[in-house]
Amino acid sequence: MSPERNTNDGVLEETRQKTKKPTLYKVLLLNDDYTTMEFVVQILEGIFHKTPAEAYRIMMQVHTEGRGICGAYNYDVAETKVATTQDLAKQAGFPLQATLEEE
Repeated sequence: MSPERNTNDGVLEETRQKTKKPTLYKVLLLNDDYTTMEFVVQILEGIFHKTPAEAYRIMMQVHTEGRGICGAYNYDVAETKVATTQDLAKQAGFPLQATLEEE
């Protein structure tokens, strides 16, 4: 709690600071014609800590809808996951793209 302040009419008034929840960012995987489904599942399990069933569901969403949501994180974590995903894809020779957008 903040300290009390004295107003002009002699009444003590208590002020409270409002805490703001951090903005979350969705990490999305984008479909392409070259990255294998198996690699996408590996990324989802390894980087995003999804269960095999969740990873398969998201991979199918990417495949059929063009993109899939991997999770929502604060900006620094989301940015790191995007960079890690793209680095691993590049090392494996895949053009897989990950992006983030504000939730």
